[in-house]
Amino acid sequence: MSELFSAGADTRPLAARMAPRSLDEFAGQSALLGPGKLLRRLIESGRFASAIFFGPPGCGKTALARFIAAHSSAEVVELNAVTAGVADIRKAVEQARYSASSLGRRTLLLVDEIHHFNKTQQDALLPSVERGEVLLIGMTTENPGFYVNAALRSRVTAFEFLPVPEDELSKILEAAVADSDRGVAAMNVVLAPQAKAHLVRQSGGDARRLLNALEIAALTTAPDADGRRYVSLDVAEDSIQKRQIRYDKKSDDHYDHISAFIKSLRGSDPDAALYWMAKMLEAGEDPRFIARRLLIAASEDVGNADFRALLIAEAAFRAVEVLGMPEARITLAQAATFVACAPKSNAAYEAIDKALGEVRSGPAREVPLHLRDATLDAQSRGHGRGYRYPHSFPGHWVMQEYMPHPVRFYEPTDQGDERRLAERLKALRAA
Repeated sequence: MSELFSAGADTRPLAARMAPRSLDEFAGQSALLGPGKLLRRLIESGRFASAIFFGPPGCGKTALARFIAAHSSAEVVELNAVTAGVADIRKAVEQARYSASSLGRRTLLLVDEIHHFNKTQQDALLPSVERGEVLLIGMTTENPGFYVNAALRSRVTAFEFLPVPEDELSKILEAAVADSDRGVAAMNVVLAPQAKAHLVRQSGGDARRLLNALEIAALTTAPDADGRRYVSLDVAEDSIQKRQIRYDKKSDDHYDHISAFIKSLRGSDPDAALYWMAKMLEAGEDPRFIARRLLIAASEDVGNADFRALLIAEAAFRAVEVLGMPEARITLAQAATFVACAPKSNAAYEAIDKALGEVRSGPAREVPLHLRDATLDAQSRGHGRGYRYPHSFPGHWVMQEYMPHPVRFYEPTDQGDERRLAERLKALRAA
């Protein structure tokens, strides 16, 4: 317990102590902070403008905001949108006006979790941001396109932060183990290679989570006779527990993952399709949503190349409604692997879009008399007169007009069962 409560010790979490001290120490965000990149140029020039930093947890958003604050001559006010209300915003704005008019200093307003602000709270910031009284940095794990209103978005620049890659996480881990001032070097921590790999892998691109796990491992491991704290794989597994899956059913994650799932089905990669589906299910996605997408893919991407795909997808959808999780995963896996492995054709999908385009912009067509319903108007109006019943002819087919000014929409491919349809249609069209 001495490490926790020793006099004069820095009691901040390891992740806070290891916060980058220069732009070159920021890991995994070279697209934003690499030499010559816009965000770096803005910071280094001292002409930083209002911005929103968005991205997953532990990728450096808050660390960069505080770095900018520490190297700024502006007054710094911090708010958390979870607990702050309109009154807090107005107080910050009034303070900013006073600083601007009396002290000649701008105010840097850091708003964490800005997506929690409602429209009224966001609107309260608009005038001061627009006049430049407040330099706003909003931080959020959500896409601002979903949660920040258009008026505020138009007055800021949005910068997307990405999960920290594993090679960068390894460097962060090594630096924390080796740093005697801010890290855990004074505790003589020795990481087993398997433990290091596990911590990096299980952190899921979250540097804060990685450093928290390292700190727990160091504090809970007793030193050996030589004073070394040997962190084994078992200790690492206990320290980081179950991996957190970065997936929000109401944000980009939802759309990105289902898009990856559909494109993997279309690309005939059952393993990738299963992975994205498993990730969605593990994160709590509604299995019926996935089943509906399978139904669409069965028609859009398989179509008549294998008519069974739609039947299996439909059966899976009904089964998911009856079974629920976790059993539904089995049915979904069967349908997903079948759709992924089936021959592909989007001929039916393209055909209906062509037909809809013809309806909207082609010549207007009326139903020919011989195709009209003859139930009531056969005698008086000639409906159905001259219709040739195909089953009365050899091969159950006869030439007749079915559409005035005919246009060809459906072009079967040579894939799977559709090859047979293509051959029959070719013969009929030749006749």
